Amino acid sequence: MSEQDQSRVKEINIGQEMKTSFMDYAMSVIVSRALPDVRDGLKPVHRRILYAMNELGMTPDKAYKKSARIVGEVIGKYHPHGDSAVYETMVRMAQDFSYRNMLVDGHGNFGSVDGDAAAAMRYTEAKLAKISMEIVRDINKDTIDYRDNYDGSEQEPVVLPARFPNLLVNGASGIAVGMATNIPPHNLGEVIDGVLALSKNKDLTNQDLMEYIPGPDFPTAAEIVGISGIRKAYETGRGSVIIRAKAEIDEIKGKPRIIVTELPYQVNKARLIEKIADLVRDKKIDGITDLRDESDRTGMRIVIELRKDANANVLLNNLYKQTALQTSFGINTLALVDGQPKVLDIRSVLIHYINHQIEVIRRRTAFELKKAEARAHILEGLRIALDHIDEIIALIRGSQTTDIARNGLMENFELSYEQAQAILDMRLQRLTGLERDKIESEYQDLLARIQELKAILADEEKVLEIIREELTDIKDRYADDRRTIISAGEDSFEDEDLIPRQNVVITLSHNGYIKRMPVSTYRSQKRGGRGIQGMGTHDDDFVQHLFITNSHNVLLFFTNKGKVYRLKGYEIPDLGRTAKGIPIINLLQIERDEYISTVIPIESFEEDHYLFFMTKHGVAKRSALSHFANIRRVGLFAINLRDQDELHGVRLTDGNQEMIAGTKKGMSIRFHETDVRLMGRTAAGVKGVTLQEDDQVVGMDIIEEGRDVLIVTDKGFGKRTKIDEYRVQSRGGKGIKTCNLTDRNGDLISLKIVSEDDDLMIITHSGVIIRMHVNEISQTSRNTQGVRLIRVGGEEHVSTVALVNIEDEEVDEAEEKDSIEEAIEGEAVQADESPDAEKSDDAGSETDDDDRTES
Repeated sequence: MSEQDQSRVKEINIGQEMKTSFMDYAMSVIVSRALPDVRDGLKPVHRRILYAMNELGMTPDKAYKKSARIVGEVIGKYHPHGDSAVYETMVRMAQDFSYRNMLVDGHGNFGSVDGDAAAAMRYTEAKLAKISMEIVRDINKDTIDYRDNYDGSEQEPVVLPARFPNLLVNGASGIAVGMATNIPPHNLGEVIDGVLALSKNKDLTNQDLMEYIPGPDFPTAAEIVGISGIRKAYETGRGSVIIRAKAEIDEIKGKPRIIVTELPYQVNKARLIEKIADLVRDKKIDGITDLRDESDRTGMRIVIELRKDANANVLLNNLYKQTALQTSFGINTLALVDGQPKVLDIRSVLIHYINHQIEVIRRRTAFELKKAEARAHILEGLRIALDHIDEIIALIRGSQTTDIARNGLMENFELSYEQAQAILDMRLQRLTGLERDKIESEYQDLLARIQELKAILADEEKVLEIIREELTDIKDRYADDRRTIISAGEDSFEDEDLIPRQNVVITLSHNGYIKRMPVSTYRSQKRGGRGIQGMGTHDDDFVQHLFITNSHNVLLFFTNKGKVYRLKGYEIPDLGRTAKGIPIINLLQIERDEYISTVIPIESFEEDHYLFFMTKHGVAKRSALSHFANIRRVGLFAINLRDQDELHGVRLTDGNQEMIAGTKKGMSIRFHETDVRLMGRTAAGVKGVTLQEDDQVVGMDIIEEGRDVLIVTDKGFGKRTKIDEYRVQSRGGKGIKTCNLTDRNGDLISLKIVSEDDDLMIITHSGVIIRMHVNEISQTSRNTQGVRLIRVGGEEHVSTVALVNIEDEEVDEAEEKDSIEEAIEGEAVQADESPDAEKSDDAGSETDDDDRTES
């Protein structure tokens, strides 16, 4: 390489160069392509199309011109990008299903709601729509700034005057680098009402503005379900609204049918019909016998005919859930403010628009004032000329050239250059008496106009009043009725009414297999019985948890890793008694080494309820239940665990409870929950009990007066002890002995608070379940070993203990009959006739019960 070539080589840091170049590219996309300006609501390509059409004179009162001519003008002068991109943008501005108020009047095939593309630009024609003239109105009155185009050969507007709030009226969508905007269209009249109200009272809040602008108004109408998403979007700039098709159910010749007449915004009708047909073909929706598209130029009409025995409401709900008959529109109000992208609430959008209009009116007024003063200056010269007409005529006749005459007028009558030139240009007809009167009248009118314009510039309230008058005029001429209905229903659609409300048993195995079954699956037996098989398991698996809840309750799943997940009861598959269930990982996104430690059934997330946590290392924590109302699909951290600790259990409290905890080595501690202060969702907690070496917490429950403390050991022994024998202590102590543990009864496996009205379910690691009345279990003191509750042999041991409250149960004769039939078929185990024997009859009553269980 020569020395000259080497001198041209510049060493740079490739990382810094990539960063700088990408930032330049990103800002170019953000500012020059993808995002609209908050003032006129237009992206550069839209602005250039409208400006080019206005400059070409393609106004509403003129004839249509070829679209190719418009596209050529735009890409040749202002937008040096692909012609197809420009044409597609212009096409969208001419589609009545894309824009709430179309800005382009198209002539020809401009596409359809079925997704059909527009005809080629050489076939279609266009001109500006009438309302577009309000976008460019006063553009020639110095109301906006201009800048050089891409090659400096032309001037293009930085922003258009936009005499109505186009950003909200027609919305905008675009994807930039690292950000995106998605603003829905609104009703012109409502948005203008919001601007008028805010211009009169700058203290209006976003909530106040919703009285004028209740929500988006889509060109395809349909229905917005719920207002919480609208409120969030208007207050924060981001939100999501549910849009549902308008559908009616009627009957013809005794057969029900669904008539769809309006679709959600941006839904492709042809693809929707195809999706419904696929669902019918795949038997995911049953009951549809015919599907027709009867849409024509008068309106949309999709006919869905059903079988006579089909439930039309249920089927429509399924269509809402499985097709685009119901969609979600994510609102992201991102726009350019002074060249910078910002997420804006609705008040900020309107404030920026009002400020833009104030500038437009001020600049227009200043332009008109300058023009009026220039004209008044000329008229003042003409008045002087008329007062000295004979002398002026003589001076002009005596001058050899125009310059001599002009200079003579300027010197002799103290006229300006412009005045003197105007006198020389004056026609003789202006010397008539009528023309003299016209000049004087025009001059006086101009003086009054100048005074008025100066008053406007000196008073912002006058400027605002002009804005209000002109916006009101636009509203009167262009506004129409709202198309989209806003219903105050639930934001998300759930067909829970199709699922029966019933108490169910949910079982979860050690290896993570879960299922639900009716409570009637299990029959009450006497103490010491062998039980029935409640869940099929593999040799290396065993039942670990059993929960009783309502099928419509929310279940909060707390894991050993301190995370919490959420499911509805009916979302768990309903399987047979001996089925092993499905893997919990199919329902919850838990990690490989994570397992469920506790489930809390929740009816509602009330403000005055709390969750009390206890870990295996004795750490306690208390948090408000409301912290757990919104759980993501991937779960949330419920407690911050330390030193290889794991979450043992969680209880729902009202804030005034006493807690009791038991340990593997037979110790227990009782303290008031308020000893543990309220903490945030991810806090680590405080010491609840001091543990001995190799000890851990195995049970935790809420103290209830009149009930007993029940303990169960891993070798099937258990007992009841009066609560009074457990004194209240301060949290963090070692506690007192709750059971005399020996090799015969083994380690403590569970500690619970029970009443005589409870039933007890005991589950072994092999999946055997026994159900017995708590009142059959002996009541003894704290230092005793207990009595045998279930026979376990060899390596078998108790894994889980659950309670069933039978106080309000009602016997179902049909279920009882089923139980007897099962017993006859041999599913019940053999039992000894003696009530004190370790085997018992297997013929208890069947019940529907509420649960108060925890494992």
